[in-house]
Amino acid sequence: MKYFNTLKEVFISSLPLAAVIIIVCGFVAPMENAYDYVKLAVGYLGVVVGQALFLNGLDISILPIGKLVGSSLIRLKKALFIIIVGFLFGLLATVAEPALWVLAKQTHMIMAGVNEMVFVWVLSTGIGLFVGFSLFRILKDLNIKIVFAVFYIVIFIVVIFVPEQFIALAFDGSGATTGDVSVPFILALGLGISATMSKSKTNEDTFGIIGLASVGPILAVFIYGIVLKGVYGGVIPPAGLYNPGAVEHLGEIILDNMGGVALALFPIVIVFLPFQLFLIKLSKREFIKILLGTLVVYVGLLIFLSGIDFGFAFAGKYIGEVFLDAARPGWFKWLLLLVGFVLGAAITLSEPAVTVLGEQLEEITNGHITKMSIRITLAIGIGFAALICMVKILTQINILWFLIPLYAIALIMLRFSSRLFVGLAFDSGGVTGGALTSAFLTPLTLGTAQAVAASAGPGAQSVLINGFGIIAFISVTPLIAVQALGIIYDIRLSKTRKLITEAEAAELEELAALAAQAGKTETRDVQKKETNEESFIMEVKDRHE
Repeated sequence: MKYFNTLKEVFISSLPLAAVIIIVCGFVAPMENAYDYVKLAVGYLGVVVGQALFLNGLDISILPIGKLVGSSLIRLKKALFIIIVGFLFGLLATVAEPALWVLAKQTHMIMAGVNEMVFVWVLSTGIGLFVGFSLFRILKDLNIKIVFAVFYIVIFIVVIFVPEQFIALAFDGSGATTGDVSVPFILALGLGISATMSKSKTNEDTFGIIGLASVGPILAVFIYGIVLKGVYGGVIPPAGLYNPGAVEHLGEIILDNMGGVALALFPIVIVFLPFQLFLIKLSKREFIKILLGTLVVYVGLLIFLSGIDFGFAFAGKYIGEVFLDAARPGWFKWLLLLVGFVLGAAITLSEPAVTVLGEQLEEITNGHITKMSIRITLAIGIGFAALICMVKILTQINILWFLIPLYAIALIMLRFSSRLFVGLAFDSGGVTGGALTSAFLTPLTLGTAQAVAASAGPGAQSVLINGFGIIAFISVTPLIAVQALGIIYDIRLSKTRKLITEAEAAELEELAALAAQAGKTETRDVQKKETNEESFIMEVKDRHE
């Protein structure tokens, strides 16, 4: 029953995608080959069914492992051991991220020199290193605003030396590494440490670990790009053709994915075993349940990735190219801005990691900010991110002309935001680029970039340079949107506190006045009583005399 409820939720959340696919592929630009519709239907079905299986498996296997490991870390006591385990589990959880594998396949397809497995492990290592540093920051209570400012300044200094083919890809990789698998793991580690071993032990340490961990993949891809450039003698090979529909046989795709999915998931189980034996010690029944849940995750992830490879990515590419068809009027391509906004907003509302983040915020602010308000804020931000990305692709403007001002605004806003909302904002930027984003929006932008390159002639940017960047924009706009929400929240909270203080002061004055009045009345009564007693004594004396 639980699976069917999840399947229903995934299906409903994917309806905006289905609507765009049907409108474009069925009415605006019908596909010529009937078999393409079969691929489209099978791909869409695989993405929906596979994601539902994957999410159900997470609930009974991967997520419990993350929570159990996170809660047991404090028993290691020594900070060095905690940081090492944080690195290890951050790395292994990221290797299992479906969005990262999708991005790796897309990158390899365009640049054969980028090995899928190496790419995944390079980015995962970046996450692992910065998860370890995030735990160190919590233990030492380093100011999160200063840490973010320093690292992003370093990023935009290092970018000067990075091959342009890897700039947008690095930011995309950062967003793809934090999704349905890695986010619960990393949050569990952060929550466990901040609640037990942090010096401040405040809610401010609850958020920020995802955002800080996301810095790692950016720097990792920068280094990877510099190394590859050296390997190729200082000249990166030209980008190849992006054609996700090239493989026609579903069985062949499934066989190709089986080994990669196994290598992604089973290291987590292997590393979990020592914790189970020496620290956690679950019952035999619960341990077997986790192992069986891992198999469900494996099957779901296999179906999900195979569905993307067979038909879903093909649909995104087709839609991206349709709007730049030479047979259509010049203004038609600008409709992609609307398509991008709608898809970006709709996909964000359906991302599970965004929902989890919203629930935590609602709990921490005692309901003053609801989970729906943060989801809508992020959806609007991501919608504009997709729109801006389409502008970048259609105009072929270098992505840094967009990213540098956006990150500059986000860093300036650090001065006016509370530490809680700074951490939340950077976490939001990390979790919004999930599996559906990589499955559909990235193929859409790659297809658009390929069509732009074909129409612009020899001087056009390559697909590798112009096609990537959608996840980069999706990662930066929440930094601005959430900090703006936080500033508004803090202003309202200050006003509320001021009103409460004024009301309490007025109430105290009123109580003081009442007390004073009661004191005067009591004094008059005492004086009257004393006068009466004196009169009585005098009367008695007179009688006695």
